[in-house]
Amino acid sequence: MTVRAQTCRDVMNQRYEIVDGLMTVADALVLMKANGYRKVIIKKRDENDEYGMVQLSDIAHEVIAKNRSPERVNLYEIMIKPFISVRPDMNIKYCARLFDMYGLVSAPVIENEQVIGVVSHNDIVLNWVEN
Repeated sequence: MTVRAQTCRDVMNQRYEIVDGLMTVADALVLMKANGYRKVIIKKRDENDEYGMVQLSDIAHEVIAKNRSPERVNLYEIMIKPFISVRPDMNIKYCARLFDMYGLVSAPVIENEQVIGVVSHNDIVLNWVEN
């Protein structure tokens, strides 16, 4: 009997929201706090654009540390774009290596040009231990 390797699809989570880049940081924080999210994905403007991402750490570095008003800063001003993403079929051991190589703690999972989930170190480790 062959045991199938775990993939990013197996361990990804849905703890994010896809939002418009014009949303203010203040509004994003309300959404994130209400849902327990640590990140939001910024919509593409058109089919030739890339997704963006804002994590709580980006807000800490780019808004709080710089004493900027969250009501006056739009997400597009502080987003990471482009970001490193992973395929749903990627083995979690390779995903963990990718995270290590680039200092990542999470990455969106992209399939057919759409975000279908997010995988994090926590998701990888906690699901790896279960096997």
